[in-house]
Amino acid sequence: MSILVTGATGQIGSELVGALRQRYGADQVIASARRPGNLPAPFELLDVTDRSTVEKVVSQYKIRVIYHLAAVLSATGEQDPQRAWNVNVGSLLNVLEVARNQGVHQVFFPSSIAVFGPNVPRDRTPQEACLNPTTMYGVTKVTGELLCDYYTRKYGVDVRGLRYPGIISSETPPGGGTTDYAVEIFYAAVEKGTYTCFLREDTRLPMMYMPDCLRAAIELLEAPNSRLRYRVYNITAMSFTPGEIAAEIRKHIPGLRVEYKPDFRQAIADSWPRSIDDSPGRDDWGWKAEYNLPQMVEDMLARLRGRQAKLLSTPS
Repeated sequence: MSILVTGATGQIGSELVGALRQRYGADQVIASARRPGNLPAPFELLDVTDRSTVEKVVSQYKIRVIYHLAAVLSATGEQDPQRAWNVNVGSLLNVLEVARNQGVHQVFFPSSIAVFGPNVPRDRTPQEACLNPTTMYGVTKVTGELLCDYYTRKYGVDVRGLRYPGIISSETPPGGGTTDYAVEIFYAAVEKGTYTCFLREDTRLPMMYMPDCLRAAIELLEAPNSRLRYRVYNITAMSFTPGEIAAEIRKHIPGLRVEYKPDFRQAIADSWPRSIDDSPGRDDWGWKAEYNLPQMVEDMLARLRGRQAKLLSTPS
């Protein structure tokens, strides 16, 4: 089974490639991105907005599963909505067309809590809530969900996705999302002991630690199709505010100082859910998060401190 990962140098992709290679074999997972990264071969330079190049790679490696992760994120998308549409929707359409024409068995699509807008219940937002986003990123993700459903019903392509919350990683820096503060604050705490947050102290948002993020994607694609009621599932692990994560970090770094200076991302966050109901995923394919806030903070700080100590001990 040959697997293609697009956007493989991004936050999720760079770690998903390793997880997939460990599970299925290094030679079975082809990483791809628009620019060279640090990922070992097999790696292909690939612009997913160019359908012909997608066709070439899928044909060359006889790809049967695609994890399509290439995307412009929420905050970046608001700065350049046209590019967000072209990349997020155009590339997905290319992948789905290539999938149906070349016999790709499965496609994974990362949706987002950005599909929800201010007119849904903000606490325990249900699976079947109205999708009325207020950002171009959210618009592209709703469009993507509709395309996934269409290609499954119309052409029999097995497309599955997850409405991810904010993702926190110890390995890759943030990439232009509204929840980036929850990654930035760790680096700032370890390196400087101070952080200026671009959201209000009381802004509650759903979050997930990267190990759960990767496991959820893999487990969803491995689940029997007969058990799935939806093409795209709500998913979450925890919800917290900037103030709460700062307080948890202070248990390990007591001197951490945080200042709050909300910017344009505050309006985006205010339109999103505070918590998510992911019970359909738990019922249908056995989803269950492993990391809560204290566990995540402890693991993140241990990893970052370990990396910092290694750098300091390396001769210049």
